[in-house]
Amino acid sequence: MPTTPQNMEEHLALFEQACRAAGLRVTHQRLQVYRQLALLDTHPTAEILHQELRKKIPTISLDTVYRTLATFAAHGLINKVETIESQARFEVALMRHHHLICSSCKTIMDFQWQSVDDALLPSEVSAWGRIDTRSVVVYGICHTCLQQTPLPGK
Repeated sequence: MPTTPQNMEEHLALFEQACRAAGLRVTHQRLQVYRQLALLDTHPTAEILHQELRKKIPTISLDTVYRTLATFAAHGLINKVETIESQARFEVALMRHHHLICSSCKTIMDFQWQSVDDALLPSEVSAWGRIDTRSVVVYGICHTCLQQTPLPGK
């Protein structure tokens, strides 16, 4: 779920507080990376985010975007969504959710699954140590791609 322009300032204020609590400096570039990511609901790659940011900050490097995203992810300020293509996608996580990924067009959609979130873990998992988060990624073909793909033999 993207942040709307109406609640962006409040969202950025919370982000700044979280950065300070994590001991991170709040720089103009970090704010812009976070702002742009919060506005997108497409789970962009670092490269796509970089292309969007260059419209506002022409001098921002791809390396800066990668390092900033890695820093944010390491401090839990954003989520890094791993795909089977080994290309990380990123999102601002406003609420607990899981992901559907289309194997054809690579679109990622968020969904909630409360029964998974609340389920008791098997004893061997619980004995492993502390579990901090759960994440389910479901792969398939989205409805749009199914309609565009001709059936075999037709």
